[in-house]
Amino acid sequence: MGCSKWRAAFNFGHLKVHSKLPVFFTMIILFIYLFYCLNGYCESLPRPVYDQRSNLQTKIIFKDGQETEQLGAYDASPVSFVREQLSDLTNSDPPSNNISIANNFGSKKFPQAIIIGVKKGGTRALLEFLRIHPDVRAVGAEPHFFDRFYEKGLEWYRNLMPRTLEGQITMEKTPSYFITKEAPRRVFSMSRHTRLIVVVRDPVTRAVSDYTQTLSKSPGLPSFQNLVFRNATTGLIDTSWSAVRIGIYAKHLENWLRYFPLSRFLFVSGERLVTDPAGEMGRVQDFLGLKRVVTDKHFYFNQTKGFPCLKKPEGSSRPRCLGKSKGRPHPQISSEVLLRLRDFYRPFNLKFYQMTGHDFGWDQMATHQSS
Repeated sequence: MGCSKWRAAFNFGHLKVHSKLPVFFTMIILFIYLFYCLNGYCESLPRPVYDQRSNLQTKIIFKDGQETEQLGAYDASPVSFVREQLSDLTNSDPPSNNISIANNFGSKKFPQAIIIGVKKGGTRALLEFLRIHPDVRAVGAEPHFFDRFYEKGLEWYRNLMPRTLEGQITMEKTPSYFITKEAPRRVFSMSRHTRLIVVVRDPVTRAVSDYTQTLSKSPGLPSFQNLVFRNATTGLIDTSWSAVRIGIYAKHLENWLRYFPLSRFLFVSGERLVTDPAGEMGRVQDFLGLKRVVTDKHFYFNQTKGFPCLKKPEGSSRPRCLGKSKGRPHPQISSEVLLRLRDFYRPFNLKFYQMTGHDFGWDQMATHQSS
């Protein structure tokens, strides 16, 4: 009898102890949490990206030394916010204090669009204008993968690309692709859906500009007249000279059309990119499926250089123009030489107009005097 009572008391006490253990451990956890919070350790816990806007903004202002228009306009979407910040950080000049979050987000992809030509047509200007757009990520230097470094492999090429988020477009520009025989097949092997942009310019003006650039690097270069003619007496044009050969656009386009339909191309007028940059950029953004963000409010015409520059951001000391190598004065070339060259290009131009369905009007143009 005594033993039974003792067992019952023991079992009852055992149950009371078990019922108190969860409460005891819960109190310990709450005490530890309160202790850490009161000492400020909770602030070190990671937070969602969209909760870090104020911190990111502070970093970016410190990085650039100023607040830009885009930093003040946030979208409600966390992805859109991160996309804007990555675009600002990676499309701008390298920061002095190396503050960057670009490597923490996005992935490297093959370019969905490539500016494939042409040299001295306005490709650098087009790329710089496009980089204003928050949904465009572009390689700064020309990769030359499909003409010079193809043997390095596609993985090497993809690693050159910047990281992108969902909805952003990866781009690159290498103008020599347009005249490289193997480039169309190689680009097609990467992706048949690649969008191709060709910036074209009056081939006579383009040839003079090309010569001017080479002359600045090699002052001992023969005269334009000596290089352009295979035989000065007969006036036969030397098509083996690259400055002349590049301008035979119809021939190069035929090579590309063996692999890509015309619908995959956009032909940008190098002349209109100077006279109406906003209008031509509207066409480019439509072709890429982008919202028209880059408009006339971004441009002003630089009378000294002879082409448009990007307006300076609020608080910046100066606007963004292309480098000193752009806008060189052209050497004086005989009008007779230029007329012969224009006659040479005329049938090729007409064929190019027919192939693209667009009359660029080069045969009515006078040769411009700036590159």
